[in-house]
Amino acid sequence: MAMARRKLKGIWALLRNLGIALAVVIAMPIVLTPLYLVVNPVSVPMASRLLTGRPMDRQWRNIDDISDRLKASVILSEDGQFCRHWGVDVGALRDEVERFMAGEDARGASTITMQVARNLFLWNRQSVVRKALEVPLAVYIDLVLPKKRIMEIYLNIAEWGPEGQFGIAAGAERAFGIEPQNLDWRTATLLVTALPNPMLRQPGRPSAGMVRIAGIIETRVREYGARASCVGKDGQLAL
Repeated sequence: MAMARRKLKGIWALLRNLGIALAVVIAMPIVLTPLYLVVNPVSVPMASRLLTGRPMDRQWRNIDDISDRLKASVILSEDGQFCRHWGVDVGALRDEVERFMAGEDARGASTITMQVARNLFLWNRQSVVRKALEVPLAVYIDLVLPKKRIMEIYLNIAEWGPEGQFGIAAGAERAFGIEPQNLDWRTATLLVTALPNPMLRQPGRPSAGMVRIAGIIETRVREYGARASCVGKDGQLAL
């Protein structure tokens, strides 16, 4: 009987500790997101590099000090509905769920806001659990933070190089030796082509495929750039 009580006590202690851990995980984004209105955050990948002694380079840049061509190219390439949705592209997410239920390969339905949620609060390894957590986090982030601030955070925490370059300032410096407000069409669009895989794609030494994709992005932005106006100064983009 005493042994059974000890086992039961141990189970309750484990459940209590798990409950506390879960409460902390839930509370962190709830508490931290409003702080990010004024505090410039550090992402989970950045913190991981710092804690393990690996190099990390990030110089924060105000969103109005970043090329409008770069901002529009990121939106038209990564999340064309960014200025319109509430953190989640419902149509794209529904299609992703249908592909998953049908056993098909995932294509990804992450909005920029969902990527911000993942980089600030979650982990990089793909899983259904992570995707399920991204959705409410993205909605909450979109509710609390203005679109320009979400984009500013994204552009300053996105990984842009293989040696710990985070943010557009470090990425532009490594690839082209220039400040992010001085990006022309070629450099802006080539930097965007590196975002899906900054470990392998080098915008300073682009492959033929990267050059081709950069040209497609430029054409798209020249035609539909107004869709990204929510991140411009006073709602306007100088393209």
